[in-house]
This record gives sequence, C-alpha cells and structure tokens, in this order.
Amino acid sequence: MPVDRWERDGLRSANSGIRNQVDHILDALAAQRPHLAEVRDKLAAVRCTAESADELVAVTVDAAGVLLDVRFAPTALRSTPEQLGRSVTEAGRQAARLARDRHAAIIAPMVAEADAIPDLPDLVPGAPSLRTVWDPARDEAQTETRHPAP
Repeated sequence: MPVDRWERDGLRSANSGIRNQVDHILDALAAQRPHLAEVRDKLAAVRCTAESADELVAVTVDAAGVLLDVRFAPTALRSTPEQLGRSVTEAGRQAARLARDRHAAIIAPMVAEADAIPDLPDLVPGAPSLRTVWDPARDEAQTETRHPAP
C-alpha cells in the first residue's frame, strides 16, 4: 500500500524531530568530552587511607578501592592473627568506603549534566539507556523495579 503525501510528510517531520534530539544528545556529550580527561586525572590521583579502630593497621586504596598499601603499627606483631585479620579487613572496608564516596563526589557534576540530556528510550521506546554508562546501579534498580525477584 503506497504511502500518501500526508503520511510521508508526517514521517519526515517525526524523523527530523528525532534527528534534532539525537544531535542535541551528541552535542551535549561532545561538550562533556573535555571534562573527561580532567575527571580521569582526578580519579587517578585519589588515595584514601583508613586506620582500624585499634590503630594496628592502616590501609590505602585508589579510587576503585584497589589496595595500594598496608601498614602495621609496631604493636600489631603482638596481636593474634585473627585480630590482625579483623583489623586489616576493617581498615580496608573503611578505605574502600572513603574511595567510593570520593569517586562519587568527583563524577557528581558529570552525572548531573548527563541527567539533563534526553536518553535514548525517551526518543525510541525500548532502546538501551545511555544513563547506565554513568550509573550502572541505576540500571540494576530499574531492572529490579520492572522485574522484581520472585
């Protein structure tokens, strides 16, 4: 069945509108590109150190929570292996929490800018979300909302 002139004009108009929105998304992403190097450098420089409550262990991690350094107080050698293990675990978890908070603070401005950009599902129902690039936890939460566990 041939498409009449009105349908063709309607399709062209819709196509033009979607193209404009996609161009807006691409322009907004391009505007953020210069900030990516700055954010990457800030994240690369992050070092978070935490000490166990008993002050036997200090642990340093990077922005991803990867262990960089472990330091033991001289009195640590007098503790039991179990106590020392608990102290390392406690300090490591605290350092990782600090790193996660610092990471979130560094990328927060970019996440806020990204939230202002229309997402692909706003343009094309069923399309994958670009927002999961910025916040994978958001995608997991949305998936749980749409498909709750049995």
